[in-house]
Amino acid sequence: MIGYVCKYTPSHIIKSFNEEAVRINPSVRGFDKAETLMHPNICTYAKAVLEECINSNIYNIVLVNCCDSIKRLYDVLKSDEHFKFVYLIDVPRKRNKASDLMMKSEILKFINAMEAYTGKKFDEDKFINLVNSSAKPETSTSSKINIALMGSRVKDTFITQLENEGVALNYNYTCTGDTSKSTTLNKNEDFLLAYSSFLLNAFPCMRMVDNHDRIKILNENLGNLDGIIYHTTKFCDSYSYEYAKLKDSISLPILKVETDYAEEGNGQMKTRIEAFIETIKTKKENTNDTEVKTNEKISSSDKDILVAGIDSGSTSTNVVIMNKAKEILASSVVRTGAKSQNGAENAMKEALDKLNITREELTKIISTGYGRVSIPFADEEVTEITCHGKAAYFLNHSVRTIIDIGGQDSKAIKLDDKGNVIDFAMNDKCAAGTGRFLELMSRSLEVPLSEMGEKSLNWHEDISITSMCSVFAESEVVSLIAQNKEIPDIIHGLNKAVAGKTAALVNRVGKNGDFMMTGGVAKNVGVVKCLEEKLENKIFIPEEPQIVGAIGAALIALETL
Repeated sequence: MIGYVCKYTPSHIIKSFNEEAVRINPSVRGFDKAETLMHPNICTYAKAVLEECINSNIYNIVLVNCCDSIKRLYDVLKSDEHFKFVYLIDVPRKRNKASDLMMKSEILKFINAMEAYTGKKFDEDKFINLVNSSAKPETSTSSKINIALMGSRVKDTFITQLENEGVALNYNYTCTGDTSKSTTLNKNEDFLLAYSSFLLNAFPCMRMVDNHDRIKILNENLGNLDGIIYHTTKFCDSYSYEYAKLKDSISLPILKVETDYAEEGNGQMKTRIEAFIETIKTKKENTNDTEVKTNEKISSSDKDILVAGIDSGSTSTNVVIMNKAKEILASSVVRTGAKSQNGAENAMKEALDKLNITREELTKIISTGYGRVSIPFADEEVTEITCHGKAAYFLNHSVRTIIDIGGQDSKAIKLDDKGNVIDFAMNDKCAAGTGRFLELMSRSLEVPLSEMGEKSLNWHEDISITSMCSVFAESEVVSLIAQNKEIPDIIHGLNKAVAGKTAALVNRVGKNGDFMMTGGVAKNVGVVKCLEEKLENKIFIPEEPQIVGAIGAALIALETL
């Protein structure tokens, strides 16, 4: 078995020697072994490949000179006695006839290396048959969401997640995407030169062409696409630059995600993908829909219809029960606890008890939030991004930007003038700027979380907290306490830090119209005040900001009936 990582690898050559060619798709939980051999700040993909090779006993590998990190990986593999066959192909950096000749020369060198390693002769007939039989059939995507996947390498699990959401990925323009057209080789021609041209004809890597050429090729297929998901790898900056260029030049919806190739709880990633797909579906539906009537006549039988929305967050679980007239009849906010399912059961029971009804009397239940997939009695699940957009427009038609700061993450959501989500941004997988951050600080200060907002309003000294990392910020708070700084001043410094982090998130989607703030942190008057100063705008706070997601879920439940 010989592993490889790049779409420019001549895998058919490997197979023609009766060797299994396996594209390495790292699935690792950390970089314990890799970081003993490589610098911790090197590309996480290179480290993940090394970790995967060691864990899976892949001791034969073919690399290409795509970047400095892969070259460093090659050096590490060559110096390790466990690895038997390690080869680096020097792929040309241009796409022209001269490049085809250079690639052919590299393939001939590779064939010689394979012959020396395997002790076998290159079988030309078998190679040609392998290439000719690998033609890909055309696939129909008319009934699916057509997405172009761009950027750096992605895991197979990421692609599977997209396909499970009904996405057609006929345009995989990542490093690992095989987007070259099929080819047919003839032994009577210079088949290795034709094969070289075939390999280099794939969607060009960032190392080969200016991103203007990549965007030009993408533009040729824009009419067939509904959106773009752009993936970047941690410590791989070149693709981040292209994303910034792409967002300014392409009119399609674009979602950017960054991963470090380590396996992790993918709840946040699931939310981002599902919310993006929901946004595209809504846009497609609205293209064909007529204007929605907002003042429908309610019949007596309709008034008996009751629905519920349940928002399962990391800190609290919230339920709203609503009738056909869109009246909120009951709501509840309970602590989620160690298991989201238990929190959901308790929150639902509390709301039902207020109306003295049973769950069976509800026509439909829609779940949302971090734990939406863990609620067995929900009929459907919708992301909290879509639900917040729906509820915000319902509560205040003038709202165009929602700021949702919950216990686990923060979101900025941009709406159009009909309340549809048109863009959103989420914080990284970090507690910085979230309710959890403030909860940890309240423990250090020995001030109840519910009192921090009011107490911060009495500040006098303008203290700045320099770190948003919960661990480092806690150390900074302890140091300030040791300096006898006043508690209100420290809390005000923390509020400014949260507001700064949140304002940066809002700037990613663009300041637009009136603002609404939701989530438990919206109850912290100190944070709200600091955020209003950062945004230079007033922020609308709902009567109960923690149930906004549940309201949206209930509204969607009514719409689906």
